[in-house]
Amino acid sequence: MKAEKKKLFDSMLKKISGIVAKPGNRDNILLAVCRLLKENIRYYDWVGIYLAEQPKRQLFLGPFVGEPTEYTKIAFGKGVCGQAAERRTTYIIQDVSKESNYLPCSPKAKSEIVVPIFRKGAIVGEIDIDSHTLAPFSEEDKVFLESLSELLSELF
Repeated sequence: MKAEKKKLFDSMLKKISGIVAKPGNRDNILLAVCRLLKENIRYYDWVGIYLAEQPKRQLFLGPFVGEPTEYTKIAFGKGVCGQAAERRTTYIIQDVSKESNYLPCSPKAKSEIVVPIFRKGAIVGEIDIDSHTLAPFSEEDKVFLESLSELLSELF
């Protein structure tokens, strides 16, 4: 399983690198990345990018693929996304029903992974992925999405 995931993730990074390298509108590029992730990784059911606004210490929903969400603004510290922004670290929540500070982007979500995007040391956004599957995220997902975060940082 690990080898299969690594092969898929390496292939995805190569494709995404090509997308990011092409000139274009940042939101269109981010949306293309969200679509690619959702279409190719079976347990990535809601994929979105939150954009950070530092002076207000808030996250604003950017491009996403999945069900509409009421959480278009999230203060640093609120929910898993806000905690990841405030603490500047990746969060993997394998069972969101056990998380007291959880804000669901999708009502069907059972698990979530949130990875901050940094540019010149500042948090500029986050990759947020919800899964309708319980505990699907592994260390390979974390490594993959942190590498993706580095690629996406070039857009900010």
